[in-house]
Amino acid sequence: MFRIASVGALALAALALAPIARAEGPSPLQPLVDAAAQRLQTADPVAANKFRTGGAIADPPREQQVIDATTAEAGKRHIDPAYVRDVFRDQIDATVAVEYGLFSQWKLDPATAPVSAPDLAASRTTIDGLNDTMVNEIADQWQTLHSPSCPADLASAIDGVVAARDLDPLYRRALEHATHSYCR
Repeated sequence: MFRIASVGALALAALALAPIARAEGPSPLQPLVDAAAQRLQTADPVAANKFRTGGAIADPPREQQVIDATTAEAGKRHIDPAYVRDVFRDQIDATVAVEYGLFSQWKLDPATAPVSAPDLAASRTTIDGLNDTMVNEIADQWQTLHSPSCPADLASAIDGVVAARDLDPLYRRALEHATHSYCR
């Protein structure tokens, strides 16, 4: 009897000391990664405009304008402008890669090509708003972005955004590239 009670007591004690399984909440980086994904998704209308109008995919003056604006905003938010420059360089490069991917698809399968040229100015307004959101999120999550938990938080955020936005493999890879220098 003593032996059974001892085993039961030990089991109860072990359960009391065991960590409680909790559902993980969304990553603190989820809003930043979601803004990055939304910004990547502007590649569709931008590429459609460039495809229909014969515009070049790469637009170095516009890219520099984005880099200048976001690094200036970083300075105002008292965060490292070089870090923000690197983040937006990656974001732009990933977006350009998506545009090339779309162009390739449309050239190889003309039936999938866009039939109209969406307004580029509207897309740029959306991009500028998302840039502001991203800089604000970087400032708000500065400690997380520079903590040991950043890689796990980032992976969780990417997985969550990919699932929520139902991103295809091209967009997932682009999102991974756009965010690869977040953790420092």
